[in-house]
This record gives sequence, structure tokens and C-alpha cells, in this order.
Amino acid sequence: MTDLAIGLWSFPALMALIFLRVPIGLAMFLTGLAGLWLVTGGNVVALSRLKNETYSTFSSYSLSIIPMFLLMGHFATLGGMSQALFRAAEGFLGHRRGGVAMAAVGACAGFGAICGSSLATAATMGRVALPELRRYGYDGGFSTATLAAGGTLGILIPPSVVLVIYAILTEQNIAKLFLAAFVPGLLAALGYVIAISIYVRRNPAAAGTREAIPMGERFRLLAAVWPVLVVFVAVVGGIYGGIFTPTEGAAVGALGTGLIALVNGGLTGRTLIESFMVTAKSTAMIFFIVLGAGIYNGFLALTQVPQEMSQWVVTQGFAPVTVLVVILVFYLVFGCLMDSLSMILLTIPIFFPVVAALDFGMTAEHVAIWFGILVLIVVEVGLITPPVGMNLFVINAMDRGTPMLQTYRAVIYFVGSDIVRVAILVAFPAITLFLL
Repeated sequence: MTDLAIGLWSFPALMALIFLRVPIGLAMFLTGLAGLWLVTGGNVVALSRLKNETYSTFSSYSLSIIPMFLLMGHFATLGGMSQALFRAAEGFLGHRRGGVAMAAVGACAGFGAICGSSLATAATMGRVALPELRRYGYDGGFSTATLAAGGTLGILIPPSVVLVIYAILTEQNIAKLFLAAFVPGLLAALGYVIAISIYVRRNPAAAGTREAIPMGERFRLLAAVWPVLVVFVAVVGGIYGGIFTPTEGAAVGALGTGLIALVNGGLTGRTLIESFMVTAKSTAMIFFIVLGAGIYNGFLALTQVPQEMSQWVVTQGFAPVTVLVVILVFYLVFGCLMDSLSMILLTIPIFFPVVAALDFGMTAEHVAIWFGILVLIVVEVGLITPPVGMNLFVINAMDRGTPMLQTYRAVIYFVGSDIVRVAILVAFPAITLFLL
């Protein structure tokens, strides 16, 4: 069997392990190690690669940004920032039809600016907003679908852990990727608000109403979100202003949210240790997936699978947009089965050379950034796409009284909004790139 054939057969072997519930990081690690053993004829090269890959992966300075952003999200929760964001948004929107749901989306967008995880955003805002939605008579399926969709904003609006990984894999500028994600993130929030508006007009009984509060009270609630604005401006503004690197910015953000949590009384000796432990566990999980992907992708590179695939696509004469759409559909389907980080680590080394070889009429850097944002959006859509959307299960677990089928019916409106947004960004790359 040729090296290329071994590389191609590794895909069904990897999928088989994943469907057998082997953790994705371990599945990639074992498949890559076994593939290296076969390709090199069973000599010590595979074990040598294991040693070298482990050192080169975990000695990367860029990876240190991940635990800092994760810790920042935990401190933000302890500091009560999620509650402040939701109350402020609810004060301005809550009296409108579907307004409390719109406020939940707005709060998710704000919390996403200081938390780089979709699942963490969905879980945090679910605890804050779900009781309020039920209190004002919002349908269970509509409430859970709204919060699941809003949670996806956590990874799109900078900072984003997945964008950091994408930048490392494709050797792109992290700050530019954050900047490019900003407008698509705002479009996502706007699209979800429109989806809510359409849903409550088609299903008037799905959303209750609440009385408007005085304007003075609204501005008092708005003033309470100043810590979020300070942290966001300090981190993002500092990065774009050249004051510090993204890694340093993440450290500043973690320190800032930690101080705010301390002042607000949420950070104690016990919660500090818990935050460190949770961050360490999450970081270890991410890093092991990164290591597994490194071993597997190193094996694929040795078999020439990415290069052969790229060359084959170019010689077929397919239109670049056609190839891009097929890749995005692939991400949409498999995003329902795998988490976004695993999808990025597994597929980018394969698909990125294909996309980079096509002529979209842009510079190589712009193509890489545009493609990264599109992939991130489509993978996140998979988190709310039935039947296996992970965000749907996270939120539905908080509301056991709501049948999952009701959540599925309501979330279709948000999925439709995402598909329209992806189509717009594919047709008009300048929307993503004009801030660069």
C-alpha cells in the first residue's frame, strides 16, 4: 500500500474511532501515531516524532494566550458581568415584543467580548436569562433556542480561542483575525434579533410582555456595565493600538476581570482556586487535542494527502466559489457532530492549502483571513443545528421541562439567519476585510 493510500484510509479509521466515542484528541493521536508507524516501516521515526511534536507544540509562546482568555471568562462570571449585561439590555429592550429574548442575545454578544468560548457563554447566560424568560411567559423551546444561538456569539466576537488556534495553524496575524471577526459578529447578533422578531410575529403566544422601566433606571443599568467596556477597550484597544501583543492583552484582561471580581465580592480564596483548576482542566483538554492534531497532521503531510488534494482540485478547473461552498457545507454537516476546536484542528491543514491555491482575486493574507472567519461561522452554526448541536444540549439540560423537539423547531429560525449571513459574507468579502 502506498503512503498516499495509507493517508486516505486514515480518514475512515479516524471517523470510526470518533463514532466509537473515543475522545477526539486521543483518536487523532492514535491514528496519526499508527499511520506514522506504517509509513516509516515500523522504525523509531514515529516515536521520535512523538517527542519532537510534543516539545514543538507546547513550547509555542502563542498558545499561552488560551489559558489567559479562559481565565478571563471565569473571572468575568464571578464578577457578575453577565448579570449586568443582561439587565442593561433588558432595560432597553425588555418591553418590546420578544424584547427579553433580544436582550439575552445582546448580553451574549457583550459577554462574548470577554469570553472566548461558545459553550461557556451559552451556559453562563442560560443561568442568568432563562429564569427571566420563563418569568415573563416565554415559550420553553423559544427560550432555549435563543440562548443556544446567542451562545455561539461567544466564540465569534473577539477574543476567540478558536481564532487563536486557526491563526497558529495558518501562520496568520491574531490581531487581524480578531479585527476581521468583529463586523461578522455584530451581523450575527443583528441577524438573531431579526430572527426573534420574525418568530414572535409568527408565534405571538411564544413571548410574553413586561412593563417599560423609566429612562433614568435604564441608564443606571447601562452604567453598571462599565467594567465590561473597560476590559474590552483595554484588551482589544491595546492590541490594535500596538501597546501589547495578543498574549499580553489576554493577561491584562485576566488581571482586569480578576480585580473587578475581587471588588464585587465574587473572587475569594476558594473561587480563585476553583477558577485556576477549571482553567487548568480546560487548557489541558485543549492542549491534548492540539497535540493529537499535530501528530495526525504531521502524518498526513508525510503522506502528501493535502498537497495531492490541492493539486487535484486546481487541475479540475472548478470555480473557486464552488470549491469554497462545498467545503463550507462539509463544515456545516460535521460541525453537528464535532466541537469547533476539533474541526478546525483536524481539517484546516487539509482544506487550507486547497483554498490558498485558488484565485479569489485577493491577496493570500486576505484569503486566509476571510476563509478563517467563514469556517468559524459555519462550524458554530453546527453547534445549534439539529440533531446533535452541542449548545442545544447545554441549554436544554438547564430546562428539563422543555422537550428537545420544541427547541429544534424554534432554532431553525436562527439557523436560517446564520445561513443568510454566510451567503452574504461569501458574496461580499469586503464586509469581513474592510477594517484591515
